[in-house]
Amino acid sequence: MVQHQDENNLSSDQSHIPVLIQEVIEGLAPVADKCIVDGTFGAGGYSRSFLDAGARVIGIDRDPSVMPFVDQLKADFGDQFQFLAGQFGQMQALLTDAELTDIDAIVLDIGVSSMQLDQGERGFSFMRDGPLDMRMEQRGATAADMVNGLEERELSDLIFGFGEEKRARAVAKAIVAARENGPLTTTKELADLIEKTLGRGKPGKAAHPATKTFQALRIAVNAEYNQLVHGLFDAEALLQPGGKLAVVTFHSMEDRIVKRFFKPQVQQSRHMPMSEAAPQTWDDISKPVRPSKEELNRNPRARSATLRYATRNDVPARPFNIDGLGVPGMAKKQEIGAKT
Repeated sequence: MVQHQDENNLSSDQSHIPVLIQEVIEGLAPVADKCIVDGTFGAGGYSRSFLDAGARVIGIDRDPSVMPFVDQLKADFGDQFQFLAGQFGQMQALLTDAELTDIDAIVLDIGVSSMQLDQGERGFSFMRDGPLDMRMEQRGATAADMVNGLEERELSDLIFGFGEEKRARAVAKAIVAARENGPLTTTKELADLIEKTLGRGKPGKAAHPATKTFQALRIAVNAEYNQLVHGLFDAEALLQPGGKLAVVTFHSMEDRIVKRFFKPQVQQSRHMPMSEAAPQTWDDISKPVRPSKEELNRNPRARSATLRYATRNDVPARPFNIDGLGVPGMAKKQEIGAKT
Protein backbone atom coordinates (compact mmCIF):
# COMPACT_ATOMS: atom_id res chain seq x y z
CA MET A 1 0.00 0.00 0.00
CA VAL A 2 1.07 3.52 -0.61
CA GLN A 3 -1.05 6.21 0.87
CA HIS A 4 -4.13 7.07 2.84
CA GLN A 5 -6.89 9.27 1.54
CA ASP A 6 -4.50 11.96 0.27
CA GLU A 7 -5.48 12.56 -3.33
CA ASN A 8 -4.21 16.04 -3.97
CA ASN A 9 -1.07 14.83 -5.73
CA LEU A 10 -2.25 11.97 -7.91
CA SER A 11 -0.02 10.86 -10.75
CA SER A 12 0.33 7.54 -12.47
CA ASP A 13 4.10 7.26 -11.97
CA GLN A 14 3.61 7.39 -8.18
CA SER A 15 0.89 4.76 -8.16
CA HIS A 16 2.76 1.88 -6.57
CA ILE A 17 5.77 3.43 -4.83
CA PRO A 18 6.20 1.72 -1.45
CA VAL A 19 6.45 4.41 1.23
CA LEU A 20 9.50 4.45 3.54
CA ILE A 21 10.75 1.23 1.96
CA GLN A 22 14.45 1.84 2.69
CA GLU A 23 13.67 2.72 6.29
CA VAL A 24 11.52 -0.42 6.62
CA ILE A 25 14.32 -2.60 5.24
CA GLU A 26 16.83 -0.97 7.60
CA GLY A 27 14.47 -1.56 10.54
CA LEU A 28 14.12 -5.25 9.63
CA ALA A 29 17.79 -5.81 8.76
CA PRO A 30 19.19 -8.27 7.93
CA VAL A 31 16.56 -9.14 5.32
CA ALA A 32 18.34 -11.68 3.11
CA ASP A 33 17.23 -15.29 3.69
CA LYS A 34 14.55 -14.18 6.17
CA CYS A 35 10.86 -15.10 5.94
CA ILE A 36 8.82 -11.90 5.88
CA VAL A 37 5.03 -11.61 5.99
CA ASP A 38 3.72 -8.66 3.97
CA GLY A 39 0.33 -8.44 5.65
CA THR A 40 -0.98 -5.67 3.39
CA PHE A 41 0.19 -6.79 -0.04
CA GLY A 42 -1.67 -4.23 -2.21
CA ALA A 43 0.19 -3.78 -5.49
CA GLY A 44 3.17 -5.72 -4.15
CA GLY A 45 5.66 -2.88 -3.79
CA TYR A 46 6.95 -3.93 -0.38
CA SER A 47 6.96 -7.62 -1.30
CA ARG A 48 9.00 -7.01 -4.44
CA SER A 49 11.54 -4.94 -2.51
CA PHE A 50 11.96 -7.70 0.10
CA LEU A 51 12.25 -10.35 -2.60
CA ASP A 52 14.87 -8.30 -4.46
CA ALA A 53 16.81 -8.09 -1.18
CA GLY A 54 16.89 -11.90 -0.94
CA ALA A 55 14.02 -12.56 1.47
CA ARG A 56 11.27 -15.13 1.22
CA VAL A 57 7.87 -13.42 1.33
CA ILE A 58 4.33 -14.42 2.25
CA GLY A 59 1.83 -11.83 1.01
CA ILE A 60 -1.64 -11.40 2.51
CA ASP A 61 -4.49 -9.26 1.17
CA ARG A 62 -8.27 -9.18 1.39
CA ASP A 63 -8.79 -7.41 -1.96
CA PRO A 64 -9.42 -9.79 -4.92
CA SER A 65 -8.16 -7.17 -7.39
CA VAL A 66 -4.52 -7.69 -6.27
CA MET A 67 -4.24 -11.02 -8.11
CA PRO A 68 -2.49 -9.69 -11.24
CA PHE A 69 0.31 -8.39 -8.99
CA VAL A 70 0.41 -11.72 -7.16
CA ASP A 71 0.72 -13.61 -10.43
CA GLN A 72 3.55 -11.33 -11.58
CA LEU A 73 5.59 -11.91 -8.43
CA LYS A 74 5.03 -15.66 -8.64
CA ALA A 75 6.27 -15.57 -12.22
CA ASP A 76 9.32 -13.50 -11.28
CA PHE A 77 10.30 -15.22 -8.02
CA GLY A 78 8.72 -18.68 -8.03
CA ASP A 79 8.60 -20.45 -4.66
CA GLN A 80 10.36 -17.52 -3.02
CA PHE A 81 6.93 -15.87 -2.90
CA GLN A 82 3.63 -17.20 -1.55
CA PHE A 83 0.23 -15.54 -1.24
CA LEU A 84 -2.71 -16.02 1.12
CA ALA A 85 -6.08 -14.40 0.44
CA GLY A 86 -7.60 -12.96 3.59
CA GLN A 87 -7.49 -10.24 6.21
CA PHE A 88 -4.22 -9.37 7.93
CA GLY A 89 -6.27 -9.13 11.14
CA GLN A 90 -6.60 -12.91 10.87
CA MET A 91 -3.07 -13.72 9.75
CA GLN A 92 -2.35 -16.08 12.63
CA ALA A 93 -5.20 -18.34 11.52
CA LEU A 94 -4.26 -17.94 7.84
CA LEU A 95 -0.63 -18.89 8.43
CA THR A 96 -1.53 -21.76 10.77
CA ASP A 97 -4.01 -23.21 8.27
CA ALA A 98 -1.33 -23.00 5.55
CA GLU A 99 1.20 -24.65 7.90
CA LEU A 100 3.56 -21.71 7.53
CA THR A 101 5.79 -21.19 10.55
CA ASP A 102 9.17 -19.70 11.46
CA ILE A 103 8.25 -16.14 10.55
CA ASP A 104 11.16 -13.71 10.98
CA ALA A 105 9.39 -10.40 10.34
CA ILE A 106 5.97 -8.93 9.66
CA VAL A 107 5.22 -5.68 7.84
CA LEU A 108 1.89 -3.82 7.89
CA ASP A 109 1.15 -0.77 5.75
CA ILE A 110 -2.20 0.49 6.97
CA GLY A 111 -4.97 2.04 4.90
CA VAL A 112 -6.07 2.27 1.29
CA SER A 113 -3.56 1.79 -1.51
CA SER A 114 -2.99 4.07 -4.46
CA MET A 115 -4.10 1.18 -6.64
CA GLN A 116 -7.51 1.34 -4.96
CA LEU A 117 -7.67 5.13 -5.13
CA ASP A 118 -6.84 5.01 -8.83
CA GLN A 119 -9.85 2.75 -9.54
CA GLY A 120 -12.81 5.11 -9.53
CA GLU A 121 -15.25 2.22 -9.75
CA ARG A 122 -14.15 1.08 -6.27
CA GLY A 123 -15.60 4.19 -4.67
CA PHE A 124 -12.61 5.09 -2.50
CA SER A 125 -11.75 8.31 -4.29
CA PHE A 126 -13.37 11.72 -4.11
CA MET A 127 -11.27 12.75 -7.12
CA ARG A 128 -12.67 10.07 -9.42
CA ASP A 129 -16.41 9.62 -9.76
CA GLY A 130 -17.78 6.18 -9.07
CA PRO A 131 -20.28 4.26 -6.95
CA LEU A 132 -20.13 5.05 -3.23
CA ASP A 133 -18.68 1.66 -2.34
CA MET A 134 -15.29 1.54 -0.49
CA ARG A 135 -15.36 -2.22 0.26
CA MET A 136 -11.89 -3.74 0.13
CA GLU A 137 -13.29 -7.27 -0.12
CA GLN A 138 -16.13 -6.17 -2.40
CA ARG A 139 -18.75 -7.76 -0.16
CA GLY A 140 -20.86 -6.59 2.76
CA ALA A 141 -22.26 -3.13 3.54
CA THR A 142 -21.10 -0.23 1.37
CA ALA A 143 -20.37 3.40 2.17
CA ALA A 144 -23.67 4.24 0.45
CA ASP A 145 -25.48 2.00 2.92
CA MET A 146 -24.01 4.00 5.79
CA VAL A 147 -24.49 7.42 4.22
CA ASN A 148 -28.13 6.71 3.41
CA GLY A 149 -29.04 4.50 6.36
CA LEU A 150 -27.50 5.94 9.53
CA GLU A 151 -29.32 8.47 11.65
CA GLU A 152 -27.84 11.97 11.78
CA ARG A 153 -26.28 11.50 15.23
CA GLU A 154 -24.75 8.13 14.27
CA LEU A 155 -23.37 9.59 11.07
CA SER A 156 -21.91 12.59 12.89
CA ASP A 157 -20.26 10.35 15.51
CA LEU A 158 -18.79 8.14 12.77
CA ILE A 159 -17.33 11.06 10.81
CA PHE A 160 -15.88 12.65 13.93
CA GLY A 161 -14.66 9.45 15.56
CA PHE A 162 -13.06 7.81 12.55
CA GLY A 163 -12.19 10.85 10.46
CA GLU A 164 -11.43 13.42 13.18
CA GLU A 165 -13.55 15.87 11.19
CA LYS A 166 -14.20 18.84 13.49
CA ARG A 167 -17.29 19.88 11.52
CA ALA A 168 -18.80 16.40 11.49
CA ARG A 169 -22.19 17.65 12.66
CA ALA A 170 -22.48 20.04 9.72
CA VAL A 171 -21.51 17.30 7.27
CA ALA A 172 -23.98 14.81 8.77
CA LYS A 173 -26.78 17.39 8.76
CA ALA A 174 -26.14 18.20 5.09
CA ILE A 175 -26.13 14.53 4.14
CA VAL A 176 -29.42 13.84 5.91
CA ALA A 177 -31.03 16.87 4.25
CA ALA A 178 -29.73 15.89 0.80
CA ARG A 179 -30.91 12.30 0.98
CA GLU A 180 -34.50 13.45 1.47
CA ASN A 181 -34.42 14.09 -2.27
CA GLY A 182 -33.11 10.62 -2.98
CA PRO A 183 -30.17 8.47 -1.86
CA LEU A 184 -26.58 9.57 -2.39
CA THR A 185 -25.05 6.95 -4.66
CA THR A 186 -21.79 8.32 -6.12
CA THR A 187 -18.52 9.64 -4.76
CA LYS A 188 -18.90 12.88 -6.72
CA GLU A 189 -22.33 13.55 -5.22
CA LEU A 190 -20.97 13.17 -1.71
CA ALA A 191 -17.73 15.05 -2.34
CA ASP A 192 -19.57 17.97 -3.96
CA LEU A 193 -22.04 18.10 -1.08
CA ILE A 194 -19.24 18.21 1.50
CA GLU A 195 -17.35 20.87 -0.44
CA LYS A 196 -20.51 22.98 -0.65
CA THR A 197 -21.07 22.53 3.09
CA LEU A 198 -17.54 23.16 4.34
CA GLY A 199 -16.13 25.35 1.58
CA ARG A 200 -12.85 24.82 -0.24
CA GLY A 201 -9.48 26.01 1.03
CA LYS A 202 -6.85 27.73 -1.05
CA PRO A 203 -6.01 25.72 -4.18
CA GLY A 204 -2.90 23.61 -3.67
CA LYS A 205 -2.69 24.51 0.02
CA ALA A 206 -5.46 22.69 1.86
CA ALA A 207 -6.67 19.11 1.56
CA HIS A 208 -10.01 18.56 -0.11
CA PRO A 209 -12.82 19.13 2.43
CA ALA A 210 -14.15 15.60 1.80
CA THR A 211 -10.86 13.97 2.85
CA LYS A 212 -11.77 13.21 6.46
CA THR A 213 -15.34 12.12 5.76
CA PHE A 214 -14.20 9.68 3.07
CA GLN A 215 -11.53 8.38 5.43
CA ALA A 216 -14.11 7.83 8.17
CA LEU A 217 -16.50 5.96 5.88
CA ARG A 218 -13.74 3.75 4.50
CA ILE A 219 -12.49 2.88 7.99
CA ALA A 220 -16.03 2.03 9.11
CA VAL A 221 -16.91 -0.02 6.03
CA ASN A 222 -13.77 -2.15 6.41
CA ALA A 223 -13.55 -2.22 10.24
CA GLU A 224 -9.98 -1.01 9.83
CA TYR A 225 -9.20 -0.23 13.46
CA ASN A 226 -10.19 -3.72 14.50
CA GLN A 227 -8.10 -5.07 11.64
CA LEU A 228 -5.12 -3.11 12.91
CA VAL A 229 -5.43 -4.19 16.55
CA HIS A 230 -6.06 -7.86 15.71
CA GLY A 231 -3.13 -7.73 13.28
CA LEU A 232 -0.81 -6.32 15.94
CA PHE A 233 -1.72 -8.99 18.48
CA ASP A 234 -1.49 -11.74 15.85
CA ALA A 235 2.00 -10.51 14.97
CA GLU A 236 3.01 -10.60 18.63
CA ALA A 237 1.82 -14.22 18.90
CA LEU A 238 3.46 -15.31 15.64
CA LEU A 239 6.93 -13.85 16.10
CA GLN A 240 9.57 -15.66 18.12
CA PRO A 241 12.15 -13.77 20.21
CA GLY A 242 14.21 -11.67 17.81
CA GLY A 243 11.40 -11.41 15.28
CA LYS A 244 10.59 -7.92 14.03
CA LEU A 245 7.38 -6.02 13.34
CA ALA A 246 7.24 -2.84 11.23
CA VAL A 247 4.06 -0.79 10.85
CA VAL A 248 3.50 2.18 8.54
CA THR A 249 0.50 4.37 9.35
CA PHE A 250 -0.94 7.44 7.68
CA HIS A 251 -2.80 9.37 10.34
CA SER A 252 -2.37 10.21 14.01
CA MET A 253 -4.99 7.86 15.44
CA GLU A 254 -3.45 4.77 13.83
CA ASP A 255 0.04 5.87 14.87
CA ARG A 256 -1.16 6.34 18.46
CA ILE A 257 -2.57 2.80 18.51
CA VAL A 258 0.74 1.36 17.29
CA LYS A 259 2.75 3.45 19.77
CA ARG A 260 0.65 2.29 22.71
CA PHE A 261 0.72 -1.31 21.52
CA PHE A 262 4.51 -1.42 21.44
CA LYS A 263 4.82 0.32 24.81
CA PRO A 264 1.66 0.04 26.94
CA GLN A 265 0.85 3.05 29.07
CA VAL A 266 0.39 2.79 32.84
CA GLN A 267 -3.19 3.79 33.68
CA GLN A 268 -3.38 6.46 36.37
CA SER A 269 -6.31 8.08 38.16
CA ARG A 270 -6.78 10.40 41.11
CA HIS A 271 -9.36 8.01 42.51
CA MET A 272 -7.60 4.70 41.91
CA PRO A 273 -4.14 3.42 42.84
CA MET A 274 -1.65 3.26 39.99
CA SER A 275 -2.07 0.02 38.11
CA GLU A 276 0.85 -2.24 37.30
CA ALA A 277 2.48 -1.72 33.96
CA ALA A 278 1.56 -4.28 31.30
CA PRO A 279 4.33 -6.73 30.41
CA GLN A 280 6.83 -5.35 27.91
CA THR A 281 6.75 -7.78 25.01
CA TRP A 282 8.82 -5.64 22.62
CA ASP A 283 12.41 -4.38 22.73
CA ASP A 284 14.39 -1.93 20.58
CA ILE A 285 11.27 0.13 19.94
CA SER A 286 12.01 2.74 17.30
CA LYS A 287 11.17 6.38 17.43
CA PRO A 288 8.66 7.49 14.79
CA VAL A 289 10.31 7.53 11.36
CA ARG A 290 9.00 9.87 8.69
CA PRO A 291 9.81 10.34 5.00
CA SER A 292 12.88 12.30 4.02
CA LYS A 293 12.69 15.44 1.91
CA GLU A 294 14.09 13.45 -0.99
CA GLU A 295 11.27 10.88 -0.74
CA LEU A 296 8.63 13.59 -0.48
CA ASN A 297 10.01 15.21 -3.61
CA ARG A 298 9.67 11.88 -5.42
CA ASN A 299 6.33 10.94 -3.89
CA PRO A 300 4.31 13.74 -2.21
CA ARG A 301 1.64 11.22 -1.28
CA ALA A 302 3.99 9.92 1.42
CA ARG A 303 3.77 13.12 3.43
CA SER A 304 1.59 11.75 6.24
CA ALA A 305 3.38 8.40 6.65
CA THR A 306 4.92 7.28 9.96
CA LEU A 307 6.92 4.09 10.51
CA ARG A 308 7.41 2.37 13.87
CA TYR A 309 9.18 -0.95 14.37
CA ALA A 310 10.30 -3.14 17.27
CA THR A 311 11.83 -6.51 18.11
CA ARG A 312 9.96 -9.30 19.87
CA ASN A 313 11.44 -10.46 23.17
CA ASP A 314 10.83 -13.66 25.17
CA VAL A 315 7.94 -12.38 27.30
CA PRO A 316 4.81 -14.46 26.51
CA ALA A 317 2.40 -12.89 24.05
CA ARG A 318 -0.46 -10.94 25.59
CA PRO A 319 -4.11 -11.90 25.10
CA PHE A 320 -6.07 -9.67 22.75
CA ASN A 321 -7.18 -6.47 24.52
CA ILE A 322 -8.32 -3.34 22.74
CA ASP A 323 -8.44 -1.25 25.93
CA GLY A 324 -5.74 1.34 26.52
CA LEU A 325 -4.75 1.63 22.86
CA GLY A 326 -6.72 4.77 22.06
CA VAL A 327 -9.10 3.01 19.69
CA PRO A 328 -12.30 5.04 19.07
CA GLY A 329 -15.28 3.71 21.01
CA MET A 330 -17.27 3.00 17.85
CA ALA A 331 -14.58 0.59 16.65
CA LYS A 332 -14.95 -1.56 19.77
CA LYS A 333 -18.46 -2.46 18.62
CA GLN A 334 -17.32 -3.71 15.22
CA GLU A 335 -16.27 -7.23 14.36
CA ILE A 336 -13.90 -8.65 11.79
CA GLY A 337 -14.55 -12.10 10.42
CA ALA A 338 -15.28 -14.51 13.27
CA LYS A 339 -13.41 -12.40 15.81
CA THR A 340 -14.88 -9.87 18.20
